Amino acid sequence: MKLLLALSLALSSACASPILANTPAKSDNVPMKPLDQRIEQLPAVLSGLVKYEEYFSPTFLAAVPPAQLKALSDQFIAQYGKPEKIIAVEMQGTNGATIKIEFEKAIATALITVESGSPQKVVGLLITGFDLKGDTLAKIDAAFAELPGKAGYLVEKIDASGQRSQVAGRATGQQFAIASTFKLYILAELASQIQAGRRSWSDVVPILANSHSSNATVNWPRTTPVTLQTLATWMISSSDNTATDALMRVLGRDAVEQKLAAIGHSDPDKALPMLNTVEVFVLKSNAELRKRFENASEAEQRNLLAKEATAFGFEKIDPSGLGSGPVAIDRIEWFASPADIGNLLRNIRQTGNQTMLDIMAVNKGVAPVSAEKWQYLGFKGGSEPGVISMSFLAQSKAGEWYTITGSWNDISKDVDNMVFASLMGRLLDSVAGQ
Repeated sequence: MKLLLALSLALSSACASPILANTPAKSDNVPMKPLDQRIEQLPAVLSGLVKYEEYFSPTFLAAVPPAQLKALSDQFIAQYGKPEKIIAVEMQGTNGATIKIEFEKAIATALITVESGSPQKVVGLLITGFDLKGDTLAKIDAAFAELPGKAGYLVEKIDASGQRSQVAGRATGQQFAIASTFKLYILAELASQIQAGRRSWSDVVPILANSHSSNATVNWPRTTPVTLQTLATWMISSSDNTATDALMRVLGRDAVEQKLAAIGHSDPDKALPMLNTVEVFVLKSNAELRKRFENASEAEQRNLLAKEATAFGFEKIDPSGLGSGPVAIDRIEWFASPADIGNLLRNIRQTGNQTMLDIMAVNKGVAPVSAEKWQYLGFKGGSEPGVISMSFLAQSKAGEWYTITGSWNDISKDVDNMVFASLMGRLLDSVAGQ
């Protein structure tokens, strides 16, 4: 049983999903079932008119405390207006249902589950997505324009011959820090080496070295043998940095950089040398070394990486030096424009390696309500303080392919990941609805 209330990362298009017909019916003579009562109460709960302790089970509140519930509800209301009423219910077994909640500005889809025994309080609530009323690409573009710092995005359609046509965009040629989105270049080079017969997805290699922020491989013995496909899946689906650096070591930095050049990049001087994740974390945490690196030419930077390799080891990362806000995101990062990432996604599509596409689709990056509008949806995102980037390779139900990418940087303060993810979700949904 899921004990979770989740804020959706996606909004929908101007055309809301069809409303289900079997809404709970009131009757003066027939008492409502407990599940129906809980469903009918939900708008009031989200509005703060019903005490959480009266509505949710103790196990739910242990997992999602009242303060967190209130913060999420306040976010919903700030973004979508007040929750007004339940407009649709589709039963999921005896104690659960998929429901639609009408807010002032959007229609939310949620899954709700109650206890099987008395008093049948809510043990599961998952809000899976929002359909924003009357949304348009023009409104989305205006929202991008209002973001502090700098932001850009690009939506392109790819025809059968691989030619691209722009659907919408802003600052498409401007360079942005893209954080872990750069890992798509590594994935593309891996697929190329496999297609050339130099490697196989089933090749086994050891992890060997640590990196910072590696949830998938944390505490794994560094000698653990894993396949290249496993490393790639960790790198893309959970953005594991240890897996990323292991793949870059196996493929070779030069090979990945050559792949970037073959795909095309509008500002290679900004992108090169392509650092691995440990090198970036070391530079961000060591101000003296970072200054030397920033003041060096590309050739000198490569020499520094080679001759002083021990200074760029995992043990040299100083977490306290990373700070709580943006650190040199305009200088020490991975950089690309929306148009550059569009080229990269188009290359991945043209390569047509099914395993690579499957890896990109493990984590779709948006709520199920948005993902289900596409026949195929592949995703990679990246973030650090002051940086967020999200990119999608998508195939519509009609079989048409799209690249959808966006980035937001602010050198002065952290960016709001939820706000940006909502904008990208709106882009996805608007294109899916065309």
